[in-house]
Amino acid sequence: MEKLTAKEDEILRMFWAYGPMFIRELQERYPDPKPSFGTLSNQVRTLQADGFISHNAFGTNFQYYPIVDREEYSKSGISG
Repeated sequence: MEKLTAKEDEILRMFWAYGPMFIRELQERYPDPKPSFGTLSNQVRTLQADGFISHNAFGTNFQYYPIVDREEYSKSGISG
């Protein structure tokens, strides 16, 4: 597993805390000033490419969810 940036780590922890989410739902959970939709989308796609999350397609929308559990992540020594 690759080492995550602080923002990627934060996003992964949000998925563990809140469960499957669309990017818009993830954005809503952030305090103001909220990161842009595009920024979050890029970070989530990076997490997906690195094998931390996956998605279900609902038409043209994607709902993302973690595929690495907290315990596995903590044991890997890559947590931020």
